[in-house]
Amino acid sequence: MSMTLDELPAVAECSVAGCSYNDHSHCHAAAVTIGGSVGDAECATFIPLGSKGGLDKVVTHVGACQRAECVHNTSLECTAPSVRVGPGAVDADCLTYDPR
Repeated sequence: MSMTLDELPAVAECSVAGCSYNDHSHCHAAAVTIGGSVGDAECATFIPLGSKGGLDKVVTHVGACQRAECVHNTSLECTAPSVRVGPGAVDADCLTYDPR
């Protein structure tokens, strides 16, 4: 599998309050990593407020996905058309996560 940046799934929405990369539903990180454990796909890029992070232009993509059991995961790359990130059990979760 070979992908260019333009082919990586976009983060279509992020509704997590308190993240340094989030600005009113838009993530400003260049790319996010989805981590966590089986049954809980956390946004591993979440950083609590304290310093502003990210880019001026919203271009966020999913750079890596560690949730191999997700139906959208092929070779640790997300194949969903886009993803949504929202509040999770701890901080932020991938709401597009769908276990096989």
